[in-house]
Amino acid sequence: MPFFAILSLFPEAIEPYLGASILGSARERGLLRTEVIDFRDFTRDRHRTVDDRPFGGGPGMLLRAEPIAECIEWLEARHGRFRRIALCPSGRVFRQPYAAQLAADLAQEPRVLLLAGRYEGFDERVLEAFDFERISLGDFVLAGGELPALCVVEAVARLLPGVLGHEESARQDSFATGSSSASPTDAGTARTPDLAPSGAPASVLDTPHYTRPRTWRGREAPAVLLSGNHGQIERWRATAALERTRERRPDLVGGQSAGQLAGQLAGQPAGQLAGQPSDARRAAAPDRGREVDHERDPQR
Repeated sequence: MPFFAILSLFPEAIEPYLGASILGSARERGLLRTEVIDFRDFTRDRHRTVDDRPFGGGPGMLLRAEPIAECIEWLEARHGRFRRIALCPSGRVFRQPYAAQLAADLAQEPRVLLLAGRYEGFDERVLEAFDFERISLGDFVLAGGELPALCVVEAVARLLPGVLGHEESARQDSFATGSSSASPTDAGTARTPDLAPSGAPASVLDTPHYTRPRTWRGREAPAVLLSGNHGQIERWRATAALERTRERRPDLVGGQSAGQLAGQLAGQPAGQLAGQPSDARRAAAPDRGREVDHERDPQR
């Protein structure tokens, strides 16, 4: 069973979330194990001191190496070696392909240790001594690593078999494209293509979604989604997702147009698809001239 251990000075901030919603259900069903350890318990002075002033001066306090080291040694003596990951701003940016690879790796390496920092960070020597990977959520700073640790656990756990109610939910997420294993059980079946001008994988945002009623406050759902033609629906979704990505995150798809990328996906000329997302834009605009009888409309 995949096992995440989180080392933190504030376990009480983490435990409620681990026990709620998808993660709580996964734990109850025996699909995931978590443990939160307060490394303050591994101090040896009466004040339970975990931090000290940095050598060379400067503001703030650093987390001392020894309590963290003793906590890791105690944990691994009980359970075996963990893959060790420190949450810190200087780390590699955490992206969906990393989450997918970590989920896949859990089959051979089922134990992951997440170290949540505080204050000005860690004594560098403890990260070096225990060969930590370092990851960051992005170019911003939080008060500690607890929220990033929870993000990592949830991003990875929802890719594990059985955790979500429908495995396609994970395969069709934003950013699922381009990871070599969008699902650890069925790599390569992501809805959208591994395409980029450079040959590198292209991640895309999820497609727009609509549900009942068919017309809401004068705004219609795209007719193609109600057509029953699954081929057209998939092509529309692929094109809409790529257009959304070019508008909001052009860095993910490079210079190609949404039509070109979707055409490669669908195996059709770009011109046949390029205009389709405009249907979604038209659907978002109010159409005051049409009233829908919700009592008679079977699609409401």
